[in-house]
Amino acid sequence: MKTLVIIIHPELENSRVNKRWIEELKKYPDRYTVHDLYGQYPDEKIDIAKEQQLAETFDRIVFQFPFYWFNCPPLLKKWLDEVLVHGWAYGKGSPYKLAGKKIALGITAGVNKEDYHTSGRYKYTLQQLTAPFEITFDYIRASYQSLFAFYGAEHNGTADRIDKSAREYIRFIESL
Repeated sequence: MKTLVIIIHPELENSRVNKRWIEELKKYPDRYTVHDLYGQYPDEKIDIAKEQQLAETFDRIVFQFPFYWFNCPPLLKKWLDEVLVHGWAYGKGSPYKLAGKKIALGITAGVNKEDYHTSGRYKYTLQQLTAPFEITFDYIRASYQSLFAFYGAEHNGTADRIDKSAREYIRFIESL
């Protein structure tokens, strides 16, 4: 089963972790289709029909992005708003085109995991902070599968940790 991995990174050329994950994904073109939203839409004008058709083609979709300002990059929010429309993704009489599809998140976080804890610096776990994604995917009747995260990209992003995470990311996607 082939997986669509939608990359949403506004500065991909400066990302060590996301670039390494993409490099790992591209080793398996028979298993993964990598779709770079900022690369595809530098003007941020999304081809809605194209995106809907692409999403319909896959049974598994992973949204890969850096987590900053406690949220996703703006183009992902725009994608959700414009692609998951009433009458296609949800609503009375809707065909619920993504119903049953397995959807997950691949997230890179600049700070360490202990900062994303109820007793940590940010008071919430990454799972809690990404709850709106889970609710969104439940609302369109997709099957939310959770998230894979790399923590500490800014402070502890060694080449060995990044390489190890790339292999773990592949195993995570395969387990969906």
